[in-house]
Amino acid sequence: MLPALARAQSAPVRVLSAGAMEPGMKAALARFAASGGAPVQLAFATAPQLRERLAGGETPDVLIAPVGLVNELATAGRLAGERATLGRIGVGVAVRQDAPVLEIGDTAAFRRAIEEAERVVFNRASTGLYLERLFERLGISLGAKAVRYATGAEVMKHIVEGSGREIGLAPTTEILLVPAARFVGPLPAEIQNFTAYAAALLPNGPPGAAALFSFLSGAEGRDILAAAGIEAVP
Repeated sequence: MLPALARAQSAPVRVLSAGAMEPGMKAALARFAASGGAPVQLAFATAPQLRERLAGGETPDVLIAPVGLVNELATAGRLAGERATLGRIGVGVAVRQDAPVLEIGDTAAFRRAIEEAERVVFNRASTGLYLERLFERLGISLGAKAVRYATGAEVMKHIVEGSGREIGLAPTTEILLVPAARFVGPLPAEIQNFTAYAAALLPNGPPGAAALFSFLSGAEGRDILAAAGIEAVP
């Protein structure tokens, strides 16, 4: 291989990803690197932060974002042409390991758990926006017991380090990242909300970006994401 070509193929690939995809992305990129793929510079952000950073002119080589945002970029002509839906993530419930067992098997049980909690902790990103609408639809007024953070990681940190009868609500993948918390389960099916995520290539990326995109959207990449709790989109 010519030296110039070798250098081009090994140029770092800049990846900007939604934070909810963290466990799957880290596992997939580790496998990509082990198979000889180009080095990757990986950064995470919430969905609103992704939008702000892209609007501010940031240009990653590969973007992992909610499908709606990726479609907007495609319509605006900001993609290199390729995009692929990778999977979807639902909302889950978490408590501390020493907390009493919660019953959230149906909407009525979930409502009781929320109403009996001393604090309900959730983010201000996509999950939190959905939960605001859900609580309104269910006629639940949290008032002062709502505790909000920018990210799911901060929600989980609060749950692990908090006290009293607290319930955390976050993307299931972010809950599973924290062994010190107890994953109670996903929201009941009738009120569950899934966010689908897609990979997209942006223009002028190094050769390794296309190789990474192919890996993530291929069978091996999707299997790794599924093992991390990122479900295939029906």
